[in-house]
Amino acid sequence: MMERIREGVNSIAVKIILGLIILSFVFAGVGSYIAGGIGNTAAKVGNVEISRGEFEQAYQNERNRMQSQLGDYFSTLLGDPSYVASFRQSVLDRMINDVLLEQHAESMGLRISDAQVRQMILDMPQFQNDGKFDQEIYQATLRRAGFSADSFAEYLRRDLVRNQLLSAIQGSEFTLPSEIELQSKLLTQTRDIKTLTLSLADFSKKVQLTDEEIQKYYEENPTQFTRPEQVKVAYIELSAQDLKDQITVTDDEVQKYYNEHLDKYSTSEQREVSHILVQGDDEAKAQAILDELNAGADFATLAKEKSEDIGSSEEGGSLGWIERGVMDPAFEEAAFGLKNVGDATGLVKSDFGYHIIKLDAIKPSETKPIAEVKDEIIAELKDQIAVDEFYNLQNELEKVAFEYPDSLDDAAKAVNQKVVTTDFISQADATEVLKTPAVMQALQSPEVKEDGLNSEVMEVSPEHIIVVRVDDVREETVLPLSEVKEQTEAQLAKVKGEQAAMELGVQLVNELREGKQDALQANNLNFGELEAIDRSSPLAGTVFAMAKPAEGSATFAQTKDMQGNVVVVELTKVESEYNQAYNEQIGAQMEREATQQDLASVLSILRQNTDIEYLLNAE
Repeated sequence: MMERIREGVNSIAVKIILGLIILSFVFAGVGSYIAGGIGNTAAKVGNVEISRGEFEQAYQNERNRMQSQLGDYFSTLLGDPSYVASFRQSVLDRMINDVLLEQHAESMGLRISDAQVRQMILDMPQFQNDGKFDQEIYQATLRRAGFSADSFAEYLRRDLVRNQLLSAIQGSEFTLPSEIELQSKLLTQTRDIKTLTLSLADFSKKVQLTDEEIQKYYEENPTQFTRPEQVKVAYIELSAQDLKDQITVTDDEVQKYYNEHLDKYSTSEQREVSHILVQGDDEAKAQAILDELNAGADFATLAKEKSEDIGSSEEGGSLGWIERGVMDPAFEEAAFGLKNVGDATGLVKSDFGYHIIKLDAIKPSETKPIAEVKDEIIAELKDQIAVDEFYNLQNELEKVAFEYPDSLDDAAKAVNQKVVTTDFISQADATEVLKTPAVMQALQSPEVKEDGLNSEVMEVSPEHIIVVRVDDVREETVLPLSEVKEQTEAQLAKVKGEQAAMELGVQLVNELREGKQDALQANNLNFGELEAIDRSSPLAGTVFAMAKPAEGSATFAQTKDMQGNVVVVELTKVESEYNQAYNEQIGAQMEREATQQDLASVLSILRQNTDIEYLLNAE
């Protein structure tokens, strides 16, 4: 059999066919690179490309930041595809703005030196320990953030250049003392008022309604008494978290996992090392330094004077503690090849240049006892078992719900879950899991809503799925008056009560402006105590729009409070005390607002004058 296969492969016909297949793959591959290259670019700003990788990293960083701030609320927002698209677009727009500012700064000749970048790194509190730069923290932080030393330095350089431009814009703004004084007087102004509240609830209680009025209001406002379309829903919900709560882990399983993952609970051997770096290919320069060391020169002193590593030279070349898998392979092999503390290597060539490495200390590997990590192992095992079980059940649920589309009973038995049923519900009163956009969309689909079939299995959150079906539909309808008469009466009474309160309020204001108090006395009404309000008051919008009263007199107006009650306001005095203590704060705020407007104007002009091409759908 194998001989016949070999003969077939060696035939001319087969070779031609294979050649054509290979060529098709070659040209398809090349074509995908040529035509698909644009797919690796998120946007083009002039002649600068923002790669899709850069965008996705920026998007993920911003998403993580928002998640840490807003928690579950942000997770809910991410369930809305339109919000996700808008959120992704905002991240891309911000990246485009950054590039525009960098290009503008470059055109203005703004530059940042290597020394400035180096000093900024040394001064960053994120990389310090007890007030001093810590090389170990520096390297670990960069690894977690996905930066190399060079890419992080370039990132800082670009950020500093942008900040130079922003500082220039901010520095060009100023406010005159007279502007600050005027703004201060406006912001710190207070007004002395008295108020009289006409309670909407009290007026509504006094309303007398006839059957004709109730009937007319019902007929004129059908939307207020319309019951929305409602459905009875049946669904099966499956989540890894629920499965996890049902899992029990034995001591034998814990021991087995511990034995199989000892490396996970063991620290790797660490070495504290120092080095002297000569960047590039200048071997002669590196050899000269090595000769000095061999002649008895102090390693730390030479590192401070001659090492070209901006991070470690200030610390006498110290890189702190390192472990395998972190450093350049050539550097790592040499560092871990040193036998005794105090030993140093010869010249070690890496991608960064030539190193001379000294071993300062050794920290052997250590293994945590099982008792110390038992709870962690149990949690890990529960997670693994629950997730594995979840995906197995998910496949089963998808299969059975599809094969038996007219009921969820078979699917429920297959995954050992119960079918949950609801009474008639609308979108407004659905449970949270049913309010998920994907679920709501499925409930409105013809297959589910009209044909009565099971939906597809949908993910509502990570490792949390649901399949739904509609058992019954109740169409949108205007409810008969007999069912909503009490509601109709309450709403009509509120409307008529509000009208009566507003009419009385207008009458009171008009009379008080004329110096009369007839309506005030007839309704046994009195103003409250005198109070001083500032611009933070709920009534500020009305009160601060009222004309300043003449000495010894008052002005009057009508408004509403937060509960909808009608409020008659008597303004008796305007206080405008100028307090210089707020000048600095107010001036800074005015400059910030002006700077934001200037920046928005600059970006608007840059966008108009630069070819910007969006190449990534914000999906």
